[in-house]
Amino acid sequence: MTRLAILSLAALRASAGFVALVAVPDWRAGLPAAGPLPPSYANPVIGTDFADPSVLRAADGWYYAYSTEQLTVERMANIQVARSRDLVEWQLLADALPTKPAWAATTRDFWAPGAIEADGRTYLYFGALHDTRAGMCLGVAVAASPAGPFEPQADPLRCEGGGFINIDPMPFDDPKTGTPYLYWGSAGSPIYVQELAGDRTSFADGSEARGVLDPDPEAPYEDLVEAPWVVEREGAYYLFYSGDLCCDPVDPEYAVMVARSDAPTGPFERRPSGRVLLESSDRWLGPGHNAVVTDAAGDDWIVYHAIDPARPLQPAIYAVRRPMLIDRLAWRDGWPFLPSGGPTIEPQSPPAVETTER
Repeated sequence: MTRLAILSLAALRASAGFVALVAVPDWRAGLPAAGPLPPSYANPVIGTDFADPSVLRAADGWYYAYSTEQLTVERMANIQVARSRDLVEWQLLADALPTKPAWAATTRDFWAPGAIEADGRTYLYFGALHDTRAGMCLGVAVAASPAGPFEPQADPLRCEGGGFINIDPMPFDDPKTGTPYLYWGSAGSPIYVQELAGDRTSFADGSEARGVLDPDPEAPYEDLVEAPWVVEREGAYYLFYSGDLCCDPVDPEYAVMVARSDAPTGPFERRPSGRVLLESSDRWLGPGHNAVVTDAAGDDWIVYHAIDPARPLQPAIYAVRRPMLIDRLAWRDGWPFLPSGGPTIEPQSPPAVETTER
């Protein structure tokens, strides 16, 4: 959720602990899997800077991960996209948004995209700094494939409020009713939701933005709340969200929390005790801005970024690298928890994958 730094190609290749992004076969062409599945994985699963990840399990059988812009000597992308068969080995693809929208033609601030498939197309929502208005706006782009390239709409979806309110969009179709919604929000405002129109590039007539969760300055990590991600489980709706200070290179105060509601439009109530789901460890700092994705066995995984203090980006505005991590997510007494207790370091059992050739 911040401008990314310029890092030389040589420095990137020489950095310790870099996880290579491996090419995966094109199963749509009927090719077999490339060798046996890995018996384990270790974080990070994407070792380059891949901040604010969201994940789409697409109809073509791939997982697609989308990320905030990247500005390095090696890679220039307005919106990053990678794909994987197993959530462990990832292949970076071309810039998902090679053409900037007309209203944000000069900015390098394309933040925190979220994608959804519908009616044979993929819709990508993002925050971007407007060229002439003050602050960020929400935008939407459309593609025939989850890999892109995405073509942005001529006008922003929303600019009201100014500042950094209009960021971190997350599209969500209510599995009970099919109603499409968009969540967003930060900068000390509530997290908002609003119903989308059938074209998914505008809001439904007569709909209004509705706050579903306010910041709680008395609680840890909640001077601001952002990065909403909503899932439905056994009739309840769970809002994963992050706060507070994502990108301080020395002492980031950032974590993942969760709240629950009986409706996608809230209000969402925090867990009475133990609000924090995921926070810093000795190895990984400021984990957050998560997605939740389900593997082939029906198990949930939390996908998130975290600061790698051992490998800073230099020179940089915030001098932090935020690679992408995954960890198993489980459920108990109507709430999610991490069996690991936090970001994992040691090798873990990988997600389940489909074994039938396509």
